[in-house]
Amino acid sequence: MKRHGFTIGLLASFALSAVAHYVGAPTFSPTLQFLISAVAIVFVAGFLGKATESVAHYAGERLGGFLNATFGNAAELIIAIFLVKDGMFDIVKASITGSIIGNMLLVLGLSVLLGGLKFKEQTFNVKLAGHNGSLMLLAVIALFIPAAFARSFTTQETSNLSVIVSVILIIAYLLWLVFSMITHKNELSDEVVEHGEAAWSKGLSIVFLIVATVMVAVQSEWLVHTLEPFSHQYGLSELFVGAFLIAIVGNAAEHSAAVIMARKNKMGAAVEIAVGSSLQIALFVAPVLVLLSLLFGKTMDLVFTTYELVAIGVAAFIAKSISKDGATTWFEGVLLLVVYIILGIAFFLV
Repeated sequence: MKRHGFTIGLLASFALSAVAHYVGAPTFSPTLQFLISAVAIVFVAGFLGKATESVAHYAGERLGGFLNATFGNAAELIIAIFLVKDGMFDIVKASITGSIIGNMLLVLGLSVLLGGLKFKEQTFNVKLAGHNGSLMLLAVIALFIPAAFARSFTTQETSNLSVIVSVILIIAYLLWLVFSMITHKNELSDEVVEHGEAAWSKGLSIVFLIVATVMVAVQSEWLVHTLEPFSHQYGLSELFVGAFLIAIVGNAAEHSAAVIMARKNKMGAAVEIAVGSSLQIALFVAPVLVLLSLLFGKTMDLVFTTYELVAIGVAAFIAKSISKDGATTWFEGVLLLVVYIILGIAFFLV
């Protein structure tokens, strides 16, 4: 029954979003268009989350968490590509910031809180937690250096530095995948946990994964078109729109998948989805966007604002502090959510 209700909501919201996009004003106001697109992409991201979870059933816990994080980031990546194409670099960097802190604070916080309310203490691989912490610091350092040296560089030199740093980060991330998935796979894996039945067969899961990704791409383009009139109507800053509105909507897949895993006492998979997703955004997605911007004729740099760097640094610090011992309780989830709410208020008031 729940599955039928979700399917109806998915198809109805997607169809209504298509009508709102192609009919436009004055039938649909900017606010209504944005809300319809936001609701639709939450449903589509939920569909993507279900498809990746089903594929993860056949791929295994470690690889499954990685797939959840990767395809869960599809919405943010596709939205960002359209924004880069339109030259809206400030919103792109704000959305990158929002994705990083959203996954480390909101997604991880909800997972730890809701999982902790069901289980007194949840554990995961402490070695993996340590490596994740080191990678978080690498992400903060890599984003801090271009901003620190930007004032001493020309625009071209800043762009060149951003491209070089992007290439280095992509190589570092790929090496991390080799390290964690191949050479040290056993050391970083959690105990094998029994799976329930998958939602669909292996072949159908792959088909639905492809269909969901296409739907995310289409719906993301429609959402991007609603951003400018919506933000202008309410006087919202690009920083707040990118860091919170786009990030919360785009993180819908991670929200559902990570919380489901935590409620099943699979905190290792939940952490892999939440923290792994943040690391993927910082070390792979952001650099890829810089390189893709070269194709559109104007290079996006990696110079983030002071507000964005502070937010990323704070999120990395508390997430590392909470996860370093390989165990979580519901109160630690509260701490993560409190930090996220404080940052949200500060970004709104900027």
